[in-house]
Amino acid sequence: MNEKELRIRYIRVLEKFSKRSIALLKLSDFDFERFKIRTQKNYEEMKKAEEVTLTSSYLINLKKFIELILRSIHNHSKTFENERDTLLKEANLLQKEKNRNNYKKDKHKHKKFDDGY
Repeated sequence: MNEKELRIRYIRVLEKFSKRSIALLKLSDFDFERFKIRTQKNYEEMKKAEEVTLTSSYLINLKKFIELILRSIHNHSKTFENERDTLLKEANLLQKEKNRNNYKKDKHKHKKFDDGY
């Protein structure tokens, strides 16, 4: 496998892990034990992918978010409410980072030169 394929596979695995974790955090009937078991299972799948260096700010933040999830599972309070709120906030910030490049406004587009040809 070449380097580009490894990179794409690693990025997909990271995004899959984060999407699954975020979906579990957003459930109305959130259960910490179920979250912990599923996150550890997803982490085992993630470890199978070969790690590559990441350069994009979004991908770096994604990796930090995953590390935050893993840390919060091991070092948590009794109710896990504070950690859950923090993780959901970080997930929203991560989504904003991902969408930031998609919504750039083309300023002054009406002032572009058009000679009629």
